[in-house]
Amino acid sequence: MTGTDAVRQIGEDLLASGLRRGGAALVHSSLSSMGYVPGGAETVVRGFLRALGPEGTLLMPALSHRHVDKAQPVFDVLRTPSNVGTIPEYFRTRPGTVRSVHPTHSVCGMGARVEAFLGDHFRDDTPCGMHSPFRKLRGRDGQVLLLGCGLRPNTSMHAIEEVVGPPYLFGSTVAYRTILPDGREIEARGRRHSFAGWSQRYDRIEPLLRDGGLRVGRVLEATVHVLDCRPMWAQALAALEGDVFYFVDKKT
Repeated sequence: MTGTDAVRQIGEDLLASGLRRGGAALVHSSLSSMGYVPGGAETVVRGFLRALGPEGTLLMPALSHRHVDKAQPVFDVLRTPSNVGTIPEYFRTRPGTVRSVHPTHSVCGMGARVEAFLGDHFRDDTPCGMHSPFRKLRGRDGQVLLLGCGLRPNTSMHAIEEVVGPPYLFGSTVAYRTILPDGREIEARGRRHSFAGWSQRYDRIEPLLRDGGLRVGRVLEATVHVLDCRPMWAQALAALEGDVFYFVDKKT
């Protein structure tokens, strides 16, 4: 299979798995899960862009919470690496990609509505607040795709948790310094997520979406989970309102 063939196959597989053409999709991914991909991460990105089309918007997490913390509170929008895998880190550095301004939970994007999703993330003093793309996907018919990594690493679930405010969620407040792409600097205080003593179990959303909102497909050799944000939010909020510890387990 050539790189061009792989781009076409990835695009076809994504659409067959439930990705909406012209929509907005936040993608968590594992490159190794797909088997051999000629051209690597670039081929995967091109496959997504092909499937979404010119009216679509591709988003990927560029989380940097392992690099930016109380001991190292400086976030450089252009230079601070992400810590969520090969494809998102490649996408972060790809020409034309835009990165939201948030010290620990930034998101990168490209496409028709990228500014609407990313442009005011800097206003939030929590990782997944009302101005974050994680929150905005709900109101704009967005989707979350987990490609080859199962349902657990679903950062959008943090946005739902922030609405409810379970006792495990927030940790310390940190004074951050952010270096913008034009070299200007801004300072702001923000609350970090904690999860001290707890493990995340976002795979528990699966049985809640038996009646719709979740499709499972294949992209090359990887399993892909495609979640529609509206039902994901509705079911997760209901679960948390019944039990604030529904999506976590106490570590032993």
